[in-house]
Amino acid sequence: MQDTPKGNRLHIAMFGRRNVGKSSLINALTSQSIALVSAVPGTTADPVYKAMEMLPLGPVMMIDTAGIDDEGTLGTLRVEKTMQVLTKTDLAILVLSAETGVSTYEQTIAAAIRERGIPLVGVLNKVDTAAFSQSKLEEWGKALALYLVPVSAVEHMGLEQVKQQIIKQAPGDWDSMPVIGDLLNPGDTVVLVVPIDLAAPKGRLILPQVQTIRDILDHDAYSLVVKERELKEALENLRKPPRLVVTDSQEFLKVDADTPPEIMLTSFSILFARHKGDLETLVSGAKAIDRLQPGDRVVIAEACTHHRQADDIGKVKIPRWLRQRIGGELEFSWVSGGEFPPDLSSYKLIVHCGSCMLTRREMLYRLSVARQANVPIVNYGVLIAWVHGILPRALRPFPAARSILDD
Repeated sequence: MQDTPKGNRLHIAMFGRRNVGKSSLINALTSQSIALVSAVPGTTADPVYKAMEMLPLGPVMMIDTAGIDDEGTLGTLRVEKTMQVLTKTDLAILVLSAETGVSTYEQTIAAAIRERGIPLVGVLNKVDTAAFSQSKLEEWGKALALYLVPVSAVEHMGLEQVKQQIIKQAPGDWDSMPVIGDLLNPGDTVVLVVPIDLAAPKGRLILPQVQTIRDILDHDAYSLVVKERELKEALENLRKPPRLVVTDSQEFLKVDADTPPEIMLTSFSILFARHKGDLETLVSGAKAIDRLQPGDRVVIAEACTHHRQADDIGKVKIPRWLRQRIGGELEFSWVSGGEFPPDLSSYKLIVHCGSCMLTRREMLYRLSVARQANVPIVNYGVLIAWVHGILPRALRPFPAARSILDD
């Protein structure tokens, strides 16, 4: 449970006014004191994340947020951060208090949640107080068009009913897109090309490589992991050709040269473009690269923060390849972690990382924001394959995306 990556967890977020008991409820559900509880309004300032296991869903991420009715300059900033949590929420829990009932705050946040297509669970907390009555429960549920689970977080009443509603409302396809397994048959061999260079973490593989290996094993196929210098010899030593070669995008040119044309070739980043987002949208973004003009603005977004090497992929290599491609200078800006530009209107292209640290919902949200702003978006692996002329071959396992390239 502890080893499951954040991006692979069902994200369950709590929303509600101050002092309705969101923090108490999340502590009760997790059986841990992870959120600070106080009678002082506005105790929760920034979103609080807690990894836990909730059967039969498996590993989840619980998120406690600031009150949607917070006031003042700081309160407004807290509410903005609360609303930003919606972009990574797979399932929302709207918490009301029996002492305060329904207001425009609950109606507004419920509408925002539904507008994004996020499953919603309603909870009426503090039913152990004198303010509670069955008639109010029904009245407020009707006002929100939402079934409200009566709960006392303090007395640990109704918690199992909340968990049952979470299980019932959880989206069945929140993490259903495979990494590679649907491309394989039992007994197939996949050769994974994993460079061990300065950017490689010491003593381990990076997350996309590990998840790809696991998906291969889950589908009863074989994985052979080699460095780029060993690929040619490894292919020659196999008794039958592999089903697929998957490479780190930065070694595309060498791996393309060493892999016979009859063997399918793609990259980890392209696999994750489909697993975490929408490959077709990113391929369309690659075609927009050649429409760039000197002086255009490009934003490069990375979902994680890491120590940058001297020849960093996002800071150095991709800008260099784009300049060479268009024959002139471009204006670059960079964002990392949970940041994503709120205003994309001045950009001509968004270049995104492989998104292994994001949930699928959050990456799909970023893609939708780009589409709404009419700004093309491409990810690292698709871009690298495009600028090196390898993208048609790298998309051979994905006919729908390849057809977009051919149009």
